[in-house]
Amino acid sequence: MGAIEQSLADLGLRLPPPSAASPLYAPALASGGYVYTSGQLPLADGSLVEPGGRGRVSDFLVEDAARASRIALLNALAAIRSVTGSLDAVTRVVRLVLYVASEPDFHGQHLVANGASSLLHDIFKERGSHVRSAVGVAALPLEASLELELVVAYNSSCTHTKSRK
Repeated sequence: MGAIEQSLADLGLRLPPPSAASPLYAPALASGGYVYTSGQLPLADGSLVEPGGRGRVSDFLVEDAARASRIALLNALAAIRSVTGSLDAVTRVVRLVLYVASEPDFHGQHLVANGASSLLHDIFKERGSHVRSAVGVAALPLEASLELELVVAYNSSCTHTKSRK
């Protein structure tokens, strides 16, 4: 077990299996020393983990939505590991983007994103510091409350990079 996965275990967390590749897009891919993820939903065991049910986040659901952002983040990290072979190859978390399906009068998207951002710091320490956008949207696929994208820099010499066909 690598140091980052030990960090996850110390936090009482484990990565889920990565989502299956689609013929149209990959869950994650490496290019130019970076790994980019596709949008990751808060799925656990194949089901959406949603604050207050599916759909839009309001001021009453911020804490639940922040927890859901952590689940989406774990899915993104699983996708990254499927490309790099190990999260220890990650040298820096570069960018997190969180889309939040929001009620029209909700302006706390940044508070929802804090769930994922704080977990990145807990897992990667100083390598987890990143730039971020938190964007309110009207709707997301499958009526999900949020969708997360992640970009990380990685060292391909630390581990083998799995090729994607």
